[in-house]
Amino acid sequence: MGFIRKQEEKFAFKLLEWRYQRDQRPIPEKQALREHAARIVSEAHAVARERGGNVVSILKDMISSRR
Repeated sequence: MGFIRKQEEKFAFKLLEWRYQRDQRPIPEKQALREHAARIVSEAHAVARERGGNVVSILKDMISSRR
């Protein structure tokens, strides 16, 4: 895994953690949150390949729209 992919996963992890805190929901254990972040980054890359766009913007949209 490359440097940029790791950074994207860390960013997604932080966004997910923030989202759980903002919604006042219990935060899952770190490993589960890392796996969730990795899945979301993979999905964001697939969307970017299909439609084009910035992966970080797609990540923000994906996480903000999830409940």
